[in-house]
Amino acid sequence: MAVKRVALYARVSTDGQSVENQLRELEAVAVKEGWEIVERFVDKGISGAKGREGRPAFDKLCKGIVRREFDMVAAWSVDRLGRSLQDLVAFLNELHSKHSHLYLHKQGIDTTTPGGKLLFQMLGVFAEFERSMIVERVKAGLKRAKAEGKVLGRPRVSAAVEAKVVALRAKGEGMRKIARTLGIGNCTVQRIVNA
Repeated sequence: MAVKRVALYARVSTDGQSVENQLRELEAVAVKEGWEIVERFVDKGISGAKGREGRPAFDKLCKGIVRREFDMVAAWSVDRLGRSLQDLVAFLNELHSKHSHLYLHKQGIDTTTPGGKLLFQMLGVFAEFERSMIVERVKAGLKRAKAEGKVLGRPRVSAAVEAKVVALRAKGEGMRKIARTLGIGNCTVQRIVNA
């Protein structure tokens, strides 16, 4: 069996705190399990409430997952990864899509084990349920808007603008130039010309 390539992630909320305890415990687990530590990602003095863009090391970790630079991410606790359920679910989905695993020391979660896989799959079910609920709310909103007589989609241009498009095209102007001249989209010009 191949040695697992592991990325360690540690985070503290204030500059006065240290990540050393988190890293020491994770390194001890890596030695015990025979994992190869590929890289250590550390965010110091950054709240877990900040999204990926507000945590440079976490962002780099996520990019490494996409590039499949490691097989597993190990963190001291789930709250080190983030405090927003939505962000955590997105992170777990990213791991799952790249066939990577997750180890959370304090929660005792290891997705290489049957119990860890079950938990991982349950989280996926909840994420899918959340997506389904969002889709249903969007569909209901669109249906209500139509029932109220609201026009959906991009607003149409006026008849005067349409006439200008037709006139410029008749003079041999290109569609992109017409769009730039009138300040409208290329697709709008194409729709009018092809009507």
